[in-house]
Amino acid sequence: MKAKTVRNKIIIVGGLSACLLFGGCGAGQAADATSAESTAVAQESTVTPTESTEAAETVSTETAQNEAQLPDGVYTAEFSTDSSMFHVSEACDGKGTLTVKDGVMTIHISLGSKKILNLYPGLAEDAAKDGAVLLEPTTDTVTYSDGMTEEVYGFDVPVPVIGEEFDLALIGTKGKWYDHKVKVSDPVAEGAADTFDLSTVEDGSYTIELTMEGGSGRASIQSPTQITVADGAATATLEWSSPNYDYMLVNGEKYLPVNAEGNSVFEVPVEALDAPLTMIGDTVAMSTPHEVEYTVTFHSETLESAESGK
Repeated sequence: MKAKTVRNKIIIVGGLSACLLFGGCGAGQAADATSAESTAVAQESTVTPTESTEAAETVSTETAQNEAQLPDGVYTAEFSTDSSMFHVSEACDGKGTLTVKDGVMTIHISLGSKKILNLYPGLAEDAAKDGAVLLEPTTDTVTYSDGMTEEVYGFDVPVPVIGEEFDLALIGTKGKWYDHKVKVSDPVAEGAADTFDLSTVEDGSYTIELTMEGGSGRASIQSPTQITVADGAATATLEWSSPNYDYMLVNGEKYLPVNAEGNSVFEVPVEALDAPLTMIGDTVAMSTPHEVEYTVTFHSETLESAESGK
């Protein structure tokens, strides 16, 4: 079939890492497409003097969501939608390639077929108007686990925010525009997961330094922190600088505090060292709880045994 823009990508069988290595599943360079301007939504909030500093942090975070939340670079990220009929190719394991350049975020996704002809970063009613700038498809070649290859359409989608839904309209072969909500989440720097192999660490308790990005910077996690390694898997004990966090979300799993008094303490899994990990903390400092997204990196060069005499 003939597409408006042609780009061939080859995806290795057996998972996303191979997709990224050989250029499919959104791993190709982003096509030149006009990025839609994202509009920051002003969020009003009244903070009383008795509320903790996390309240101000939440307000600051929410009013700046449309700014790029990651350093410039290339990441693997989850791409989820509100419809089973609109999704990335099964060969890509639900992921695409997120590129951040000069503060602008764009994700390349390879879809499941050629039935979606155009995308529009916004609402369907605006996409149908004269002069609307549509996202044009690329032609991607994907390879499934059984060895079968297929040509599908791919798109370079502007990303206004990480971890929250945004509007993305589509038009198919029937010529009708449809509204959809999509979300880009859990970005992992390309190649970062290979920088340190946890399986090489002996079972035991360690201390490790971490850095954290996100929020306003008023709330923090104690560093160095304790990390426990067992059978190649690591669990970190994270102590916040506040008692007002009632849960954390890591890889979609909810974790509750392990203490009843004092600053909030959580035990959460650590998939990799030297790789930015997305973690969400829910603060109850305001009358309405708010989730705040953070990026936490554990630095392998600071790993030290916590056992006495070592």
